[in-house]
Amino acid sequence: MLSRNPGSGAGAQADGNVLRYARAVLTPEQIQDARRRAAQVLDEAGFVLTELERDSIEVADFGLSELEQTGLEVVVYVNTQRVCAKELVLFPGQTCPEHRHPAFDGTPGTEETFRCRRGLVYLYLEGPPAERPSCRPAKADQGAYTVWHEVVLRPGQQQLVPPNTLHWFQAGPEGAIVSEFSTQSRDDLDVFTDPDIARTTVVASS
Repeated sequence: MLSRNPGSGAGAQADGNVLRYARAVLTPEQIQDARRRAAQVLDEAGFVLTELERDSIEVADFGLSELEQTGLEVVVYVNTQRVCAKELVLFPGQTCPEHRHPAFDGTPGTEETFRCRRGLVYLYLEGPPAERPSCRPAKADQGAYTVWHEVVLRPGQQQLVPPNTLHWFQAGPEGAIVSEFSTQSRDDLDVFTDPDIARTTVVASS
């Protein structure tokens, strides 16, 4: 899940028959550092991971190469045709950008429940907009964020997100851990509001 031809979503520019990149992608060192930090956050919160799970933490920068601002660290416990369970680690102020999970294979799309385990999470989804949203990502003024119904999740609180519903979320100043329980997850089908986003992280060659 950590390699992809980035295309325009990663700042690619055509130069004759050569594709050159307008900005750097994540390096292997950045990936390993993010995995280490995420594993440490989970360890400090009392979560026990196997070595394989630690080594397999997905580091998603959504093709924007601004991991500290827009990104997500994910541990996948199980993902079958019926059920999925994950831990989501967000560093302080880190945002998972606006997206929805569309219908696929005769299903209405992925249904998710987010339960905050540690820290503070601001979840935004379709519904009456907050008068003064607590969060406003940098690209909000460019149309990359369109739903502003705010749900604040503290440890022990959870929220259901129906299938095919636009949503995004941001961690508070101390970061957050969120458990995700859902029907089958198909991240490759996610539809993002921001056209610059690519769901799969691009890793620079060593």
